[in-house]
Amino acid sequence: MGKVTGFIESKRAKQPYRPVAERLKDWKQVMAPWPVEPLKTQASRCMDCGIPFCHEGCPLGNLIPDWNDLVYRDQWMEAIERLHATNNFPEFTGALCPAPCEGACVLGINDDPVTIKAVELSIIDKAWENGWIKPFVPAIRTGKKIAVVGSGPAGLAAAQQLCRAGHEVTVFERDDRIGGLLRYGIPEFKMEKNQLDRRLAQMTTEGVRFETGKNIGVNISIEKLKQEFDAVLLAGGSCDPRNLSVPGRDLRGIHFAMEYLTLQNKRCEGDVIADDKMILAKGKHVVIIGGGDTGADCLGTANRQGALTVHQLEIMPKPPLARSQSNPWPEWPQIYRVASAHEEGVERVYSVSTRRFIDDGNGQVKELELVKVEVKNKDGKLSFEEAAGSEFRIPCDLVLFAMGFSGPEKNGMLEQLGVKLTDRGNVARDSNWMTNVKGVFTAGDMQRGQSLIVWAIAEGRSAARGIDTYLMGSSDLPAPVA
Repeated sequence: MGKVTGFIESKRAKQPYRPVAERLKDWKQVMAPWPVEPLKTQASRCMDCGIPFCHEGCPLGNLIPDWNDLVYRDQWMEAIERLHATNNFPEFTGALCPAPCEGACVLGINDDPVTIKAVELSIIDKAWENGWIKPFVPAIRTGKKIAVVGSGPAGLAAAQQLCRAGHEVTVFERDDRIGGLLRYGIPEFKMEKNQLDRRLAQMTTEGVRFETGKNIGVNISIEKLKQEFDAVLLAGGSCDPRNLSVPGRDLRGIHFAMEYLTLQNKRCEGDVIADDKMILAKGKHVVIIGGGDTGADCLGTANRQGALTVHQLEIMPKPPLARSQSNPWPEWPQIYRVASAHEEGVERVYSVSTRRFIDDGNGQVKELELVKVEVKNKDGKLSFEEAAGSEFRIPCDLVLFAMGFSGPEKNGMLEQLGVKLTDRGNVARDSNWMTNVKGVFTAGDMQRGQSLIVWAIAEGRSAARGIDTYLMGSSDLPAPVA
């Protein structure tokens, strides 16, 4: 390493963010760029450890110590080459991944881990600024045709890998724009969509075809897909949202998170949507049920829309500030986290369960009745017991369900294809990423269940190798996960 004492001499610094008062006035990305010299200091903290557990923490197998050292040495072009060797879209992961690599960083045993995610994002930003990102057009085409169903990170990663291997790739997306949850699930303030668009432009130049408004099994038949393509990759994600069946669920003002986020993202794209067709938080008491990243996305959106108050509810207890003894390194640290959206204004409420939604007398939700709960562990199974007499109410005009997803949508494409499902309701596959239907493969949340963007990209890359092997007999494409 360039500076073996860097981790002793320098402490971890926080990612720069635009001031709260400024960023709440617009939809631009909240993160501010790192100045070069302080970032090089952060990269120097990578400690030349004997076994880089960050590799184990990253599903993509990113060469983290390599590009940390190159940034410290001011060798940015070499750094982006190392980064692209394992990751098709570092700007996506650099902005959106929760950084399991940092949770596994050896320095985290007794100190704050290296700012791996910030270094990654800075490398790719500098590469785009300097024009180092070029299309890779294969010299030889195989004549094989592949359909990728779904244009989220798994589908896009697989499509780019397969196209670069010389295959003819068409990506089908049922929405009106390409990107899946990257387009309509991730708010603009977390990742501006021009970062997605420039990657799509690169992939188009490389030869990938994109078709929007194509819902397989609805306006394009399964038979047509099988006839026209040599292989099909199912990468449609986990899109079936978790519901909450309690009294008052049918009242007006209660929505799934993706309904809410999609509408605002469409407005940010320039679509004209009348207020009476929008879900708006302006002047309302907003309650977000779910304490994860999607809940934080709803929170940041609600504050920018002018919410009066926002409560974010979580059924689990408040996490500790530091690792507990039952959560040792290098496990993912189950600790209290503050996202940028939380800094913008929210009351976070832990250990509560929703009893019922209360009507204003005209079919509109006006209050939420909650009860305190305690977590019980019985034979390794968690349960929640209500605390007697702990009921209370909070006002709410708008309720957003951000409790995650239960799996892929079963009706339509999956049902017509006849693919087998796992016990958890996801698409089953073999070690080569193929389903029980010959020539039909799967990757990402559709087969894994709701997970991280870094897993989606890793699985897309691995499935691409499986497809390439199926079509050609062997493959030189990398496969980061089995």
